[in-house]
Amino acid sequence: PQPAGRGLHRALTITMSLLRALLIAAAAATSGARTVVPQPAALTRLQRLRGGNALVATPPDGFEGAVAAGSKKAAMPADKVFRLGVFSGVHIGFGALLMLTVGGACPGLAESNPGLHKLVLGAFGLPFGLMMTLLSGAELFTGNTALVTMALIEGKATTAGLVKSWVSSYAGNLAGSLLLAGLVSAAGVLAGGGAAAAKVAVAKTSGAFLPTLLKGVLCNWLVCMAVYLASFAKDAAGKMVIIWFIISSFVAMGLEHSVANMFLIPLGILSGADVSWKAFLLKNLLPVTLGNIVGGAALVAGAYSFAYGKLGKPVPA
Repeated sequence: PQPAGRGLHRALTITMSLLRALLIAAAAATSGARTVVPQPAALTRLQRLRGGNALVATPPDGFEGAVAAGSKKAAMPADKVFRLGVFSGVHIGFGALLMLTVGGACPGLAESNPGLHKLVLGAFGLPFGLMMTLLSGAELFTGNTALVTMALIEGKATTAGLVKSWVSSYAGNLAGSLLLAGLVSAAGVLAGGGAAAAKVAVAKTSGAFLPTLLKGVLCNWLVCMAVYLASFAKDAAGKMVIIWFIISSFVAMGLEHSVANMFLIPLGILSGADVSWKAFLLKNLLPVTLGNIVGGAALVAGAYSFAYGKLGKPVPA
């Protein structure tokens, strides 16, 4: 194999070893000093526990926890949501920057082995951005489309609270993303003068409105599932494993995330891409945002409220 191939194989091997270590650590946390992974029957019994040393919440309890989290988000002051939104915009931007740094440093891989190239893009970058957001308590617009909507459907939040959460987190995410894009451009972090970022910006603003919107729907369906299921986990290791698998998948599939694009496309423009700010807003950010709302609010919040909440209960006669 070529040296680049050996380096890529080593990076993937290290990644899988880290995931295995996280799984072993999670199992050890539930069994004291022992590091034996529970057998299926024991794990099922463990999942049925309420609190205590449970590794993960049951689906009904997890839904209730997600509703409670959405209620807290809806009640948060707008200025605090905005500040935490700035943090999340930076976090997701750092994840996208790592994706560009690693994926853009694999010359020829996209042409010779596009499947492997997509795997590399997904595995390195955005998962760690979402990890920082969830573990630090930052506010991510795309996740709020599911959690705060769940709270609204279940009567634990108001429409005004939902609008406040969505608008404030969106504005904060945009501010943080633009701030980081400016800093990265000024610092000259990316090799080749940001050619990889410019290429991404052109590609993301070249699609038609409807397919771009639908990519946004599919993307936030997965992102909100990552946020939703990560809230079931009772420890950091469990949250990280859930986030890594789901988020790396949506990146590898080529789906569209509004907050990631708030960083990627402006960075591409600052790197010399032949893309206008108007094209960024109208040909990508608008359809992707609308699609993200549908994916989070309807396909996650609505779907799981139908499964475990009020939407699935019979209407009184």
